[in-house]
Amino acid sequence: MWRTIDSVVDEGSLRQRLDSGERLRIKYGVDLTAPDLHLGHAVNLWLMRHLQEHGHKVVFLLGDLTTQVGDPTGKSDTRPVLSPEAIEANAEAFLDQVQLVLDTSPAVFEVRRNSEWFGQMPIPELLGLFSMTTHAQLVARDMFRDRIAAGREIALHELTYPVLQGYDSFAMQSDLTIVGSDQLFNEMMGRQYQQRLGARPQTIITTVITPGLDGGPKQSKSLGNYVALTDTATDKFGKVMSLADDLIATWATAYTTIDEAKIARLEEGARCGGATARDAKLTVAEAVVERYHGATIAAEERAKFLKVFSGGAQPEDIKEVTVSTYTITALSLLQLVRPELSQAAGRRLIAQNAVRLDGRLVTDPQESLAVTDGSTIRSGKRSWARIRLETEQIRRP
Repeated sequence: MWRTIDSVVDEGSLRQRLDSGERLRIKYGVDLTAPDLHLGHAVNLWLMRHLQEHGHKVVFLLGDLTTQVGDPTGKSDTRPVLSPEAIEANAEAFLDQVQLVLDTSPAVFEVRRNSEWFGQMPIPELLGLFSMTTHAQLVARDMFRDRIAAGREIALHELTYPVLQGYDSFAMQSDLTIVGSDQLFNEMMGRQYQQRLGARPQTIITTVITPGLDGGPKQSKSLGNYVALTDTATDKFGKVMSLADDLIATWATAYTTIDEAKIARLEEGARCGGATARDAKLTVAEAVVERYHGATIAAEERAKFLKVFSGGAQPEDIKEVTVSTYTITALSLLQLVRPELSQAAGRRLIAQNAVRLDGRLVTDPQESLAVTDGSTIRSGKRSWARIRLETEQIRRP
């Protein structure tokens, strides 16, 4: 559980609080721009769940007001502003997803919105907060320095985001926050505001950011290299099986409860390649599925995967996709059956000889394919779909 921790700010204070039996308030804040939680986000959630089991409370902060600003972390351009309706829909989606890991019993879970305090804050008080932070502090952030170097604009409201997120820690009386290392700057602002306003500063735990399925710097929806918490057990298993061999131990460490001695053996197996690496990956995929869906379903998914992808059989529960034309380009068909993929990701699959229509290899994204009712398309090692033509198309001579 604790092996995913990267650093702890003010560890001594945290130990004192825990040793005294104090029940901590754990800040979990989310920007409501993208309500898709994946295994990378769940690293923090599982740490929080562990603390909940010892009586500590997670305070789930929905950043409904700060979402109108947009977290600039890791962004090279200003984010578009979402409508209030979109923000509310995203908030509901987040609440649904965190229940997959966190205990949402009132004794250990509380929901707050930062519009509760920012929506009522007089302008003089807000200006007072701004006066506690300097321009030099804010532009020291790497993404702001990068934008300045590239001649890109920084909107004034973006500079205020760390101030607003920092004040959240004071307003909600945060004792501890668990975040990815990319959020350390914003949460250090929280400690600053708590100290300046006479409150006890929060401890900050940062966790390791794990590469995506393709070895990219992190899991990302735009790159299609992530495993979503809402994925089915089948999708979770299949996606983990597409993991690069050299990441098997990394993912086992971050996303499973496999003990470290066994992970060392899995890492050694991954280095051997071939069937040994495949077996190591099977173990990790089964452990990931077990964590979210239980041991029985995980074992069933392993058997199903071996039958389909090692034995060459089609999956029993193959999904169906409706197509409205007899001919369609390979890339357009792939986007219909795999809507989560970007065009770039689809082209990569085709270039990797990973797409077949009725068993025939597809090599050109712009190739015009003739499809029939009942055709099957396989994309990658894990994804199958059966094509159904619209009724009017079937009746045409």
